[in-house]
Amino acid sequence: MRSTDRILTTHTGSLPRPAGLSELLRAIDNGEPPDEEADFRAQVHDAVAAVVARQVATGISVVNDGEMSKIGYSTYVKERLEGFGGEDVGFEFPHPDLVDFPEYMVPVMSGLTFRMPACVGEVTYRGLADAQADIDNLRAAVDRAGASDVFMTAASPGVIAVFLANRHYGSHEEYLFALADAMKVEYDLIHGAGFVLQVDCPDLAMARHTWGDRTIDEFRERIRHHVAAINYATRDIPPEQMRLHLCWGNYNGPHRHDVALREIIDIALLARPAAISFEAANPRHEHEWKVFEEIELPDGKVLIPGVLDSTTNYVEHPELVAQRIARYAKLVGRENVIAGTDCGMGGRIHPQVAWAKLRALSAGAALASKQLWGLVSSSV
Repeated sequence: MRSTDRILTTHTGSLPRPAGLSELLRAIDNGEPPDEEADFRAQVHDAVAAVVARQVATGISVVNDGEMSKIGYSTYVKERLEGFGGEDVGFEFPHPDLVDFPEYMVPVMSGLTFRMPACVGEVTYRGLADAQADIDNLRAAVDRAGASDVFMTAASPGVIAVFLANRHYGSHEEYLFALADAMKVEYDLIHGAGFVLQVDCPDLAMARHTWGDRTIDEFRERIRHHVAAINYATRDIPPEQMRLHLCWGNYNGPHRHDVALREIIDIALLARPAAISFEAANPRHEHEWKVFEEIELPDGKVLIPGVLDSTTNYVEHPELVAQRIARYAKLVGRENVIAGTDCGMGGRIHPQVAWAKLRALSAGAALASKQLWGLVSSSV
């Protein structure tokens, strides 16, 4: 996962699902199992095959299963973890954008709110069959499509702790490391299958919204524990076989209270995964490329900046994509940059537009590759 001879391309994980499959997933999430389990699994299998083939055809270098089997990047775990029950709301405090912009945010948040079970007992992992089915579907799809670089996403202990409230353990840290012990099963299974593990960690940035009026120092101390839990849970996986995604929620809203990247990046870089994926294209965070003028990228680390905004149906021009890539390549080295997306493309923008944006990503990476490697060859 290094851009040794060209800028590689990837995305965050979620891709547009077939409409029928999305309906089935929503029904399952609402406690309504499919009439025919075999039919549901066949739909997931076919959707994974199609989405992998389309990524390869679109020119995406590092592909995944599009999260076809998952209702959400983190909420899927309630089907795979023991120790949860009842119904609870994971957020303790009003969202700051909701306080500042209620007329706009109330309808936006009403589409995003959901009720989740709380932790009411010892957390253990019981989702081996589902995780293995995901692995088998992806393996069959990549073998058929001829993909060579493959990743699979999994929720971090910290983001689960944010969404699934603790009503059992004596402290946040105790709960966090119980989740780490449980999720290690899934992480190791993904690594054992030969896929790159992506640990999804919106908690390292977005959770600043959900922890009320804590100071930035208190927030930084909290996410240090979250990074420690990641490192503990992934201790048996080589760093170069992992990537981490952090984001600010990437909902279509003001984001005026987002914590600055410069205030969290040093802690995020302490995580074991070699590559870090983050929002870098939307209007609230595009300027933060300048952080890497001041912060030296540690040896062995790779950046996956988002060069597509996943909240807008504008299709970025390939030249803009190339410019965004070049900013990072010139700061941290072209071999240390993989072009990505701000967040998941599934469910946020129209499917036709999502694939057009990914084609622009491939075209922009090709332009950037020509510029970056051309500069070297012309100077020799």
